[in-house]
Amino acid sequence: MIGKLFFSAALLLGAVTPIRFAFLTDTHLSPGSYAFTDLRRCIADINSQDSLDFAIFGGDVTDFGSDEEIAAAKALMDSLRIPYKVVAGNHDAKWSESGCNTFKNVFGYEHFEFEAGGWRFLGCNSGPDMRMAPALLPRESMEWLKGLEPGRKSVFINHYPQDTSVLNYFDVTRALKRAGVRFEIGGHWHQNRSLSYDGIPAVLGRSTLRDKQQCTGYNVFTMWADSVRICERRIRPDGSAEEIPWYETRLEEVPDTVSYDSFGIASSYPWLRYEINESYPQVEEVWRREEGSNIVAGFARKGGRAWYTTASGEVRCIRVRDGKLLWKKEFPGKIFSTPAVSGSTLVFGCTDGGIYALKARSGRLLWKTAAGKSVLSSPVVYEGRVYTGASDGVFRCLKMRSGKPVWSYEGVEGFVECRAFVDAEQVVFGSWAGRLYSLDTQTGALQWTWKCERASRMYSPAATWPVKAAGRIFIAVPDRKVYALDARSGEELFRVDGGREAIGLSSDGSTVLAKTMFNTSYAFRAEVQRPSDGSRELPDSELLWRVPNGTHYEIGPTPLVEIGGSVLTPTDKGNLFCLSLEDGSLKWIHKISVALINPLEVWEERGQTYILASAMDGVVTLLRVKNQL
Repeated sequence: MIGKLFFSAALLLGAVTPIRFAFLTDTHLSPGSYAFTDLRRCIADINSQDSLDFAIFGGDVTDFGSDEEIAAAKALMDSLRIPYKVVAGNHDAKWSESGCNTFKNVFGYEHFEFEAGGWRFLGCNSGPDMRMAPALLPRESMEWLKGLEPGRKSVFINHYPQDTSVLNYFDVTRALKRAGVRFEIGGHWHQNRSLSYDGIPAVLGRSTLRDKQQCTGYNVFTMWADSVRICERRIRPDGSAEEIPWYETRLEEVPDTVSYDSFGIASSYPWLRYEINESYPQVEEVWRREEGSNIVAGFARKGGRAWYTTASGEVRCIRVRDGKLLWKKEFPGKIFSTPAVSGSTLVFGCTDGGIYALKARSGRLLWKTAAGKSVLSSPVVYEGRVYTGASDGVFRCLKMRSGKPVWSYEGVEGFVECRAFVDAEQVVFGSWAGRLYSLDTQTGALQWTWKCERASRMYSPAATWPVKAAGRIFIAVPDRKVYALDARSGEELFRVDGGREAIGLSSDGSTVLAKTMFNTSYAFRAEVQRPSDGSRELPDSELLWRVPNGTHYEIGPTPLVEIGGSVLTPTDKGNLFCLSLEDGSLKWIHKISVALINPLEVWEERGQTYILASAMDGVVTLLRVKNQL
């Protein structure tokens, strides 16, 4: 069994002797930060004791998921005198330059199982992997949980609280109760808290980062056969420590008394349910597939076929009309790249560091070009050339026929995740170092760069897919603004309040489409003039419309798409909203899944609109909208 580990015989204690272990979480290790000092103090304190049997790290081990941070974390953890296990958190997975491969390779697993003191300890990563969204236990982890031997007295460790913070929380809780989980441990909130997940007692632990009194710390768990006690271990700046009890409870079998609807959703589910689809019968599901892996990218489509990639490292080809699988091919790394097809060739990037080209009809390998690190970005094919970024600081232009280099730009700071904008004049893309780049399409020469004013790399224009119209480049940035830049110079012309990473353009290029994080969509003319008063903020009076959109809190980065006068707005909770291009009014809603919707493939055929969609939890579906949109 993957990740299974039985600790030394000394830990396989009887039911009478308690076990004691340290729980450290939210270490947020980052180069140059005091986080390393804080963790070193915690580890030194653990090593000074003889009563602890093992340690567990509860996620957000790193601040940005970089290879450097993960390697440094592993080296520091290895200084522990006791065994340890670790799960990844959202900071380890969302901003991972390796596409979550380095964490797996360095620590050797993505979930674990071991036994100690009569308890089975289970742990897995939390997601979301590489895309901004609420947490989602990966489909691969769900398959692992569902395959565990049932009814075993167990403890579950995950970074997130297993409540509605996790999109598939109800599936997780049902699987845990089946497995026999009686207690859950997490982090994420940076504070000690006690919770209950449909009857399963749970706690969240403090961060190892120092508090206002400059005290670092962690928690010490003591577990008997039927109970647990937790003390916070506070380490003062002078190295002295105290243990403060703050939680104890009995641990008993927890039956599953939750009621589920016909779609398997719990009664506590707080968002739009599948019943919403009954209110909009004009949207019909033609077919539906559910994969055994996360899907974190969009589609390529041509001639009745479509291709998509999975986070488990597969490329799949299906027949569009019925979803039948025509072929699949496995690769040595996770794949987060939306493929592109041109002629008879399919091209995509892989986290093994390869840019691959396949025969689109059969999946036969045509060529592979190696990058220095993972290739997370989605390629663009333009006039017989492939344009794509990577995590090695290089943006490449390759010949589509052979994969041989045409040019490369080696000055990229941070890693590239997005799909670039490419036309005859420029190639525009962002990176996770706060920068947007414009390169000459033919030579790769740098034309200009733009940098977000916010210093943190979290505010990078890296996940947004840039669009171009009226001589401007438009991007949505996590500082919650949409920016209009002069395409030739990169000069900022104006900004619009509200946004995160999702942006779109009407099919005729006249209108920019955006959504905010808080229940609002808006649109403005691409050629709107910058404010005459010298202000950089475009006033609402210049917008075509700004309306409530029904999405509520929503952080999905998937681009908006306009077709036939309607704006398709994918969300992070599996709901697809359709708004009027004219005034933003709601036309229909369709629920596809409970997870983030990936980039859509949309077309019109015989007077009807077809939408090929997938969601992060592995759902793939074809929708038909009757009587036009």
